[in-house]
Amino acid sequence: MIQIVFNEISAAELSRLPTQVQFQLLEALNITPADFDPGAMEKRFGVLEKDGVKLFRCRTEDHRIYFA
Repeated sequence: MIQIVFNEISAAELSRLPTQVQFQLLEALNITPADFDPGAMEKRFGVLEKDGVKLFRCRTEDHRIYFA
């Protein structure tokens, strides 16, 4: 089972959005166990790297999601 955990700031931002937009954002992530295969996340999502920290970027309509 895969679990997405939001920090306090992210959870607060997400909760301020309309319910339909929340579902749209979560659907855009839709991470599966196969996404954890080597290189799979890099192929599916954009990648930003700064100071050795790798962040992934997912875009859906007017929203962008950055996650580690």
